[in-house]
This record gives sequence, structure tokens and C-alpha cells, in this order.
Amino acid sequence: MTRLLHTADWQIGRQYGRFAPDDALALAEARFAAVERLAQLAREHGADAVLVAGDVFDAQTVSDRTIRRLFLALEGYAGPWLLLPGNHDAALAESVWERARRLRAIPGHAHVLDTPGVHRFETAGFAVLAAPLTQRQTAQDLTEPFDALETPAEMLRIGLAHGSVQSLLADGIDAPNPIAADRAERARLDYLALGDWHGARQVNARTWYAGTPEPDRFRNNESGQALLVELDGPGLPPRVSPLAVGRHAWHEWMVQLRVATDLDDLLARLRGLPAPAVLALDIEGQTDLDGHRRLADALAEAEARHRSVQARLDGLRLLPTEAELASLQADGYLGAVIAQLREQQDAVDGTVARDALAILAGLLAAQAPGSREA
Repeated sequence: MTRLLHTADWQIGRQYGRFAPDDALALAEARFAAVERLAQLAREHGADAVLVAGDVFDAQTVSDRTIRRLFLALEGYAGPWLLLPGNHDAALAESVWERARRLRAIPGHAHVLDTPGVHRFETAGFAVLAAPLTQRQTAQDLTEPFDALETPAEMLRIGLAHGSVQSLLADGIDAPNPIAADRAERARLDYLALGDWHGARQVNARTWYAGTPEPDRFRNNESGQALLVELDGPGLPPRVSPLAVGRHAWHEWMVQLRVATDLDDLLARLRGLPAPAVLALDIEGQTDLDGHRRLADALAEAEARHRSVQARLDGLRLLPTEAELASLQADGYLGAVIAQLREQQDAVDGTVARDALAILAGLLAAQAPGSREA
């Protein structure tokens, strides 16, 4: 039996501009850690090779240090790593791959499949039919030549490509780097390993996307995995099993606060979120002063526990209860200011008014008789 570990879309060197600098650095570092985890999994499961279906690097312009670090991350698995250029790291005349060769950074067990056609791995008993991208985008199906390529009958035929399977897209969309959905059948492939789709996805019994091993966007698409592919022999169907790799799960929540229990549910959900996560939170609705304080405390705690928590509160209004207003003892001018701030929350600068109201209420509460700060 032959075991292959299928992965793709590492995008080493990716930048995370929307995050704070320390979070961006940690997310970039997690991509190197994912490769080290892949090496560990390949070793633990006795893989005969690791198939990397494109976009090893995020750009042609990554630093020399990034190139060296990537190849050093392969040391944990001594078997063959089969690396295919994708659209982010296409095999141009002057590419990141050529720079890696000049740096002498590519170890002997790493095979850059930057020439199309058949690559035989006699000892492992399979041949790889490779379709590397030699430019970022093409309107041609680079896997079409697979149909006519010959390999020894006793060897498994493994396809390796990077692009968009046409049947997965909405009708009328012309995607770059197209791949026929029935390529595995036409080309008599035992397995077709694909990259470009950042989530794990089965196209048919012999064709899969592995997805990126470290999640990088807010989509529920089964990312953060690699695929263990087991093949008993030529012509026999593969067995495909997902293996968890990624460290950070990405979540995007849209929350409406209409009644008090909505806030309770949100706080419980925050407490139950497995760490470390990347969370984008959009909260709308209304809450009173006590609810606002509880929410602020919960968000601060979540920010400390998780890799990144970005909370958007533009649609949240602060509506103190009559009891809360009475406890503030805000008569005269201060009472008028509070009333004005409540009304201004419906204006364009409503977030400013809400935050000002929360600050003022906090100061008044601190000075109220019986408070600890008074």
C-alpha cells in the first residue's frame, strides 16, 4: 500500500496587514509551524511522499531568509517532498524557485516539479503527472496533457495541479487556471491532488483539494487540514482521511443584542471558544450600562486568551435603565449631557456618543456614595 500526504497553499511569507503587528507576526510564524507539523504527520503515518499542490510561497519576492526557513522546516520528514509551483509562486524565468536554487537552499529530498510532464518515483512505486503554473494566470487547462501521458502499468498515476475545477464555480464564471472536473477519469489517474481552494473539498472519488494547513480567512471551509491518501494499487479507489494541522481557528460572528439573555448567550459563547482563535465579532443592538461593562470585561479577557479578537461595535447602542440613571445621581447639566449623548447614538458619529456616555457613566458611578473609588 502507498500512503501520500496531500497538502497545498502554504503561502509562506504571507503578510497580515489587518492585524496588530504582534498578531500578524504570530500568524505568519504559524505557517512555518504548520509545515513542521506536516513533517511530523508524514513521519507518524509512514507516508511515502508529501504532495504540495502549489502556492508553497505567498509571493515571488519573499526574503532569502524566508526561503531558507521554509526548506529547513522540511527536515522533520526525510522522505520526498514534491513541490508544485502555483499562481503565487509560478515557475517564471526568474522565480522564487530559481532563487532557492541559487541559494542552494533546496535539500535533496525536496523535488521542485517546475517542469510539466511525468516524474517517476520508482522506489515508491508511483509516477506524478505534474501541471506547474509557469505564469500567474492562464486560460488553458494545464492538466489536459495528462490524458496522453504514458506511465508504467505497475506504477500508480498521481496527478498534481493547482487551479479551479470548473464545475465548482457558478455558471458563467470564467476562472483562471481551469481544471476539468473529470480529469482523473480521462487521464486514468489513481488520485488527483489539487491546490488553490483554501479548504478541504472532495470533487469526486479520486480528486480532492487539501486546503491550506493553517487557516487564513473567515470561511467555514474545512481548512487547517491535510489529507492522508492510501492507495492499495493501480486502478483501486483511494481512501482519503483528513488530518488536523492548523493551530488557529478563524471565526466570524454576527450578533444581535435585543434582550438581556442575548448578551448572556454571547458571553457564554466567548468563554467556550477554544483557544487560541482568531475572532472577528460584529455586535449590533442595545444594552444597558451593566451589560456594556460585562461585555467590555469579556472582550478584554478574550483578547488576552486568543490570538486576535477584533470587535466591531458601531451598531451597538448604550441605553441605561431608569434605575442606572438614578444611581448616577446626574442632575442638572450632567443629566442633560447624558440625555443628549443617548440621542446622538443614532447619528453618524454614534459610536463616539456611545463611548462618551460609557465613560461619563463610569466616572459618575465611581464617585457615587458607596462605590469603592468614592
